[in-house]
Amino acid sequence: MLLWVLVLLILCGFLWNYKGQLKITDITDKYIFITGCDSGFGKLAAKTFDKKGFRVIAACLTESGSRALKAETSERLHTVLLDVTDADHVKRTAQWVKNHVGEKGLWGLINNAGVLGVLAPTDWLTVEDYREPIEVNLFGLINVTLNMLPLVKKARGRVINVSSIGGRLAFVGGGYIPSKYAVEGFNDCLRRDMKAFGVHVSCIEPGLFKTELSDPVKSTEKKLAIWKHLSPDIKQQYGEDYIEKSLSKLKVTTTSFLNMDLSLVVECMDHALTSLFPKTRYAAGKDAKTFWIPLSHMPTVLQDFLLLKQKTELANPKAV
Repeated sequence: MLLWVLVLLILCGFLWNYKGQLKITDITDKYIFITGCDSGFGKLAAKTFDKKGFRVIAACLTESGSRALKAETSERLHTVLLDVTDADHVKRTAQWVKNHVGEKGLWGLINNAGVLGVLAPTDWLTVEDYREPIEVNLFGLINVTLNMLPLVKKARGRVINVSSIGGRLAFVGGGYIPSKYAVEGFNDCLRRDMKAFGVHVSCIEPGLFKTELSDPVKSTEKKLAIWKHLSPDIKQQYGEDYIEKSLSKLKVTTTSFLNMDLSLVVECMDHALTSLFPKTRYAAGKDAKTFWIPLSHMPTVLQDFLLLKQKTELANPKAV
């Protein structure tokens, strides 16, 4: 009996693996729209899918980003300038895309644009510090999706939302984490709503990657700028050397967890775009797969214990 159960499990594993390898055909007539293509995941994705033969429409925030991308890709690829927080701009871009793709519709929408915002303890921040990441990462993503959705439905295509392990575990203060938690919720609602239309919706949860978004110098500069305006009470509670200590902690974390290979995320995008049976969620990066995602399923008391060990010790928390 045990032998038959083992054989059945092996067979199921084989079929599951085989199912994941089945791909769509005729990608050369399929259009995909990618946001955040100036650098990082978005730029690499645009270049990769252009080489594969997709008809890529890459949205860049800056002229310089657009020019650089055009210089490295084929004539098939088109770039558009897009600020995802500008509702009128998003609407005009969607109309241009509609005219460009015609009756074929949009096979893939990859919502990749995002910002980190300020990462700092919650009691250092104002509501304005939360606004930018939520405007870009959440409302920008939702607005682009709603405007492009009729084209995706026409093609019975794919929507791919780039979230983060920060959408599964709250490990730092600031607007980034709430924005990504909300992206996860929007993604789940969209996936269920689009099921009847034959549209697959996937969510990618990258771990810590070395990109312009995660530049520790820029992050520290933002934190220092906030520190200068904090009240004497808060400075006393945290200690004058708090930022220096937190930087030392950050170096240890990044040494252990930082992923250098951005193609790990693009491979997830590729599977979500081309597989006959795309996954609902993709974890990208060794840290996401072996630490962050497993920890997100653990009891809260264990999450708190492990994450609080990474926190910098305060100088005088009783000075309130």
